[in-house]
Amino acid sequence: MAVCKVKNKEAIAPLFDGWQETFIWSCLQGCMGDAYSDDSDHPQSAQIVLGDICFFAGKVNEELIRNRQSYSQHDFIIMVPQDEYWSAAIEAVFGEKASRRMRYALKKESDIFDKAKLHGFVSSLPGGYELQLIDSVLYEKTRRTSWSADLCWNFPTYDNYQENGLGVVVLKEGEVVSGASSYIFYRGGIEIEIDTREDERRKGLATVCGAKLILECLERGLYPSWDAHNKESLALAEKLGYHFDREYPAYEIHGM
Repeated sequence: MAVCKVKNKEAIAPLFDGWQETFIWSCLQGCMGDAYSDDSDHPQSAQIVLGDICFFAGKVNEELIRNRQSYSQHDFIIMVPQDEYWSAAIEAVFGEKASRRMRYALKKESDIFDKAKLHGFVSSLPGGYELQLIDSVLYEKTRRTSWSADLCWNFPTYDNYQENGLGVVVLKEGEVVSGASSYIFYRGGIEIEIDTREDERRKGLATVCGAKLILECLERGLYPSWDAHNKESLALAEKLGYHFDREYPAYEIHGM
């Protein structure tokens, strides 16, 4: 059974029906990412790949699980199964290379953010630090260091980022030490990515960046979607006004 790249995204949309995930929306809307299926005309199985994460839906297909046509250049990917049948297949294919983790989805609710509270977080930035929107210079700076690369990495040029992305960083002595940015975009919103340099953590910088980016999104009529990869990220999201929806499994695949 061959794996084929999907050109008509509408053909696979029913397989992902009801899945409230911005990565899926972005790909199906033709904004970012690639899709693959078992059949171009009558697909029963599908895979969506965007950045370092992919999603599987429909009938379990191990060839799609092994498909690497559009994976990240890194030897790593996060796989999100639609159900436990896909989970079992991922485990069967990758064995010990697959580490099962729980991720935490936040509800996508409009008009839930307390702007005064968010402004208060922004104003709590410690002395000696500076908060700036990401411009062309800061775009390049974030991409030069491994810890901050994900902030803008899925936007191949600054022009593309300027048109479709949005982000803020905290600077210390001219160097980026924390940031919040759009990992992806979809129609009407972005998915937030937050990173802080290890030696600058636990100083409230992620809170400042997250609050500022949410405020910038609201000013532009964009929804700032958040999906938490661990409980620390979940706690920060709830601090900023999000509400927990559900936990779900994902597989971190190393050494593919």
